[in-house]
Amino acid sequence: MDQVKAMKVFVRIYERSSFTLAAEDLNLPRATLTHTLNQFEAWLGTRLLERSTRRVRPTLDGEAYYRRCVQLLAELEEAELAFRSVAPKGRLRVDLQGTLARYFVVPALPQFLERYPDIEISMSEASHFIDLISEGVDCVLRSGNLGDSSLVGRRVANLRQVTCASPAYLRKYGEPQNLADLSRHQGVNYVSRVTGKLFPFEFTEAGELREVPLAGRVSVFGAEIYAASAVSGLGLIQVPYYRVAEQIGQGLLKEVLPNHPPPPMPVSVLYPQNRHMSPRVRVFVDWISEVFAKAV
Repeated sequence: MDQVKAMKVFVRIYERSSFTLAAEDLNLPRATLTHTLNQFEAWLGTRLLERSTRRVRPTLDGEAYYRRCVQLLAELEEAELAFRSVAPKGRLRVDLQGTLARYFVVPALPQFLERYPDIEISMSEASHFIDLISEGVDCVLRSGNLGDSSLVGRRVANLRQVTCASPAYLRKYGEPQNLADLSRHQGVNYVSRVTGKLFPFEFTEAGELREVPLAGRVSVFGAEIYAASAVSGLGLIQVPYYRVAEQIGQGLLKEVLPNHPPPPMPVSVLYPQNRHMSPRVRVFVDWISEVFAKAV
């Protein structure tokens, strides 16, 4: 029996909670996975996964063995790379926040693929927090303050943010010169898709962070609509500068209160806490850090 192959099969079935999805990931017939797992369990002398017509779930032995397998497989891959002097290889599954992908990752991706020709990359764009293990994702790229303790984060950037509005809006309401002037202004409310809560308007004053509530009749759930709302004169917005640099350059938006900037927006790569980082994930995280370091 090929124990390494059997461990890979077991790990993928465990993470996907499905023989069918695991078979698709590994590009193997479903029957092969079933046969391999049955043989592996017989060889180990214990049942690793409980199967029913609707679900696959690990036994207590399966939970413990999975943790060991993930670490062992990553260490085997690292050892192979070290002693055979080969580049990282395999399929990398990443989930990217849409605007970060569009402005930073995708334009630089040809460089990554040229540097690591044996890595295939599969990208998705989710508008919600995902379960990396069950959905078969290696890592995610997100902005904002993230509090999910089940994930390990590596911060790769702090993006400058600005407060801005359209010239037409500023002609109507006046350009604020200080935070007190905001009492007569309107804001476009940005709503979190995850929590359903409004993101507050935040400003820096005398080295301190201050929230200022703004009246507003428009609420949005997407980054594209948010910027478009400001261009249409619906109110003030706060966004990372890269999102509106073009509109500011074209005169469609104008930055206001530059002496009271919003706090920078953190950008992080996240991956499961209990999963040993594979070489292909490690080189991707290092590369993402390079991309943002050059861009910002």
